[in-house]
Amino acid sequence: MKMSFKKMKVWMVVILAAMIIVSIGWVWVVQLEDEKPIVDAQIPESLGRSFNISLDISDHRSGLRHIRAEILKEGQKKVLVEKEFPSDGILAGGKVHNESIVIDTKAKDLNISDGPAVLQMQVRDYSWRNWWHGNQASIEKKIHIDTKAPGIEVLTRAHNIYQGGSCLIIYRLTEPCQRSGVVVGDNFFPGCPGYFEDKHTMLAFFAIDYTQGSGTQIFLNAVDHAGNQTKAGFNYYLKEKKWKKDIINLSDRFLNQKMPEFDVQVSENSKNPLLDKFLLVNRKLRQDNAKVFKALAHKSEAKRNWEGNFIRLPNSARRAGFADHREYRYNGTVVDHQVHLGIDLASLAKAPVPAANTGKVIFADYIGIYGKTVVLDHGFGLMSLYSHLSSIDVQTGQLVSKGDILGRTGTTGLAGGDHLHFGMMVYETMINPIEWWDDNWIMHNITDKLKAVSEFVR
Repeated sequence: MKMSFKKMKVWMVVILAAMIIVSIGWVWVVQLEDEKPIVDAQIPESLGRSFNISLDISDHRSGLRHIRAEILKEGQKKVLVEKEFPSDGILAGGKVHNESIVIDTKAKDLNISDGPAVLQMQVRDYSWRNWWHGNQASIEKKIHIDTKAPGIEVLTRAHNIYQGGSCLIIYRLTEPCQRSGVVVGDNFFPGCPGYFEDKHTMLAFFAIDYTQGSGTQIFLNAVDHAGNQTKAGFNYYLKEKKWKKDIINLSDRFLNQKMPEFDVQVSENSKNPLLDKFLLVNRKLRQDNAKVFKALAHKSEAKRNWEGNFIRLPNSARRAGFADHREYRYNGTVVDHQVHLGIDLASLAKAPVPAANTGKVIFADYIGIYGKTVVLDHGFGLMSLYSHLSSIDVQTGQLVSKGDILGRTGTTGLAGGDHLHFGMMVYETMINPIEWWDDNWIMHNITDKLKAVSEFVR
């Protein structure tokens, strides 16, 4: 019994020691954990009249305890946010382990003047470290308070534009901006530096979509790096146009000839698979192709790659015009409506197609209803496109001069006969090419403006 009692005492000591060691280990590992909270903060370089700062904070060990963010300027502290997070008990740590916070405020509410400042942020957790104050993650960043909106000075005078046409405006900003340009309804045309030595002088080509009439809002918009915004109107004259209506009669011969080119699936229950396939191509594929062209707008360089009037396909006759409103009929029944956003030019079969002006090839491939197509970037958002080609003789990235041969006319895509579909774009908006063929239009609307501004802007 005595030996048994001694053994029991030993075991009790061992167990007690183990419990103490485990407790100490648990306190050390859990309550005295040394991992700092994680802070993911989206802090802009400049803060404007109104601003927001997005924060994602987390602490997966002991939980979040406290956050404080403040701006220090000229010896004063302006608190943006201060928050205590609840405890789940002295041994359990904090209840909150993840939190997203958006600091949304106005400079005038904080009574902060413009100029340099410092943004400081501290986040603490529920660890017992640092005498129960917890682990702390800190952020300190130099920022600039800017509550003044940018100024816009319009340097060009006449802005005459036809519906479906284009125009040039030149303006000067009082400060660098993250975004500036012309707003036309729901469309935006960015202004770009680079043509003039003065980096604050911006050049912007803009366009009026064929659907936009006299009620369309048109104005300049600039947003600086602090988010301050200015809207400015300017003088312009918009002349509306009436578009031609055209009837296209679809034949079984045409459908049998063209539809095999398109990998489009129609319903097994279709009563007329060829016609249903055509309608899918003419509607859905046409929309998808338009998105491809719009995406090319973002590849345009802030550099003028052209000079003088744009040339048209030599010895050609016009077969269809810009914004022709087409009514498609099959066996006398109207089956579809679409708008033709280019000019169809017919010459000899497989006629050589010259570049309308100097530019850079940004697309040279097959594209749906347009078939084999080449797109040239002429700079500052101005582009020309050449479609239904039978062959392509240039490559993407290649620089071509006015008159260089891009390929040959053909019937690829949805073309019923050999011709060139010639189109022009200003950023994402298709425009009427006719004015760009006119030397006088270019002189009065483009060249004269550039010369006039160059006389007093370096």
